[in-house]
Order: sequence, then structure tokens, then C-alpha cells
Amino acid sequence: MRSPLDSTMFPVLRGSDAAGTGLHRSRSLAMSLAVLLAALLVSPAMAQVRQESYVPDVGQQGKDVVWVPTPQVLVEKMLDIAQVTPQDYLIDLGSGDGRTVISAAKRGLRAHGIEYNPDMANLARQNAAEAGVAERATFATADLFDTDLSQAQVITMFLLPTLNEKLRPRILDLKPGTRIVSNSFTMGDWKADQTATVTEGCSHYCTALLWVVPAKVAGTWQLGKQQLSLTQTFQMLSGKLGSADISEARLDGNRISFMVNGTRYTGQVDGRTIKGTMNGAADGGWSATRV
Repeated sequence: MRSPLDSTMFPVLRGSDAAGTGLHRSRSLAMSLAVLLAALLVSPAMAQVRQESYVPDVGQQGKDVVWVPTPQVLVEKMLDIAQVTPQDYLIDLGSGDGRTVISAAKRGLRAHGIEYNPDMANLARQNAAEAGVAERATFATADLFDTDLSQAQVITMFLLPTLNEKLRPRILDLKPGTRIVSNSFTMGDWKADQTATVTEGCSHYCTALLWVVPAKVAGTWQLGKQQLSLTQTFQMLSGKLGSADISEARLDGNRISFMVNGTRYTGQVDGRTIKGTMNGAADGGWSATRV
């Protein structure tokens, strides 16, 4: 391999002074190369200068909503109210700077953020790396309305009520028991199963709302020799067992409970069957099959 200092680039000295002069020129050449290398390293045209990190502005316009970060104390309350565990997979819709996803990852969850703004998604990835949770906290630059939500056990969001309602039909088709947590905003006439408000360390947007996706049980079921007829409005139920009205009837995911003539029925919905107990007694079991 040819050296950068060979005779095709620099003339060879001849005569009695070649040795001394050659040494002098070699030193000068080395110094010149060092100066040239330093110039190349600091030249913006030849090397990239480290860019400053992207800094979002509170209130900046996004695709569907402006960006307002969820206070960290409410992030923690949202995770608390959802009773997250390391076995859960969480999806955050409109993940912004990644704080909800990162907070979930710190609790041992696998968490994934959906963010339309690529600069914001990159910032979230950087924040996750700095927090040491990049393996569990991932982010996609995508439209939340085009995102598959079916694998999540927990979905978090800070969207407007109109967007929540637009998402609602898809959410109601998710697996029963999926937990949905919203910062402050509702789901229209689908009433939250639980709410919690933070009073310390939070001055705005301080309420977490939880919904649990209910099983679909509306219709007629055969329960022993009687028919159980159920009408469903989200998690709330009404209907009859035989000729008797049911009361205090509701769903918590795939768990059902109702009262009939002073007897409390509780059970687990599994597709076309329900199995459970009466008044909590193990020997008072009941089962029903969809007609």
C-alpha cells in the first residue's frame, strides 16, 4: 500500500544536504498535516456538529391536539388507578416526550408510545435511553387511529373528549378487562368505572379516569330452567331472570354481578358461557349458556 508521504506527492531531495533538509521538511510536513486535520475536524462542511436536543413548546400544535404534558404526579396516579403490573403491556396514545411510557417501563412493564410528531418521538427515545429503560420503552411515529391496540392490557391517553369518543368503538371491541386511563377527559356517556384526583403537586389536568372494557353479554341466556335476559349499556346491565327483575347489575371486564330476589349472583363470562356462585357460596354455583 502506498504511503501518503511517498515521492509522488513530495519531491525527493538529492545531494549532500538531503538528510538534514529532509528531516526538517518531514517535521514541517507533520505539523502541516496536524493543522490540516484539526481544521477538518472543526469544519462544519466536513464533520457534523452536535445539534442541540429538540425542545417542544407547551401548547404547540399537533395533528389532533396541542401538546400539554401530563404532570408527573398524575402519570403515577394513572398507572396506580390502572393497577399496572410487570406482566402488562401498555400503549400510550399521543405519547409526547415519553413520560408515561418511561414511567411504566420503570415499573417493569413493556410500554409503547404512539406519537405523530417524529421530533417528539425521537425526543422520547432519547429520554428513555437516558432513563435506562430503552429496552422496555419503545416509540412509533404513527397515527393513533391507525394503530393496532389489541395486544395492550392498559391504554393511556390525554386526548380531547371528541377524540376519545371517536376511539370508543374500537376500544369497546378490545378484550374484556382491558384498562383504559384518560387524563381528565371523558368518553361521552360511557361513565368511568373509577376516578382519582391529585391535589398535591398538580395545578391543572389533575384527574385520572379509568374504564374497564366490558364483556358483551346483551341477549338471552339459559340459566337452569329459567331464561336470563340482559340489556347492556356499556358496563351497566338491566333485565330479568325468569319473571323477576334483576338489580345492581353490572360488568367489571368479564366479571358479572346482579341481584335477584335478595340473592347475589356473581360470575365469569367466557364467550358463550357464564359460571359463578350465589351469595359467594362455593356450593351455590350457577351457570348460563347463551341462547
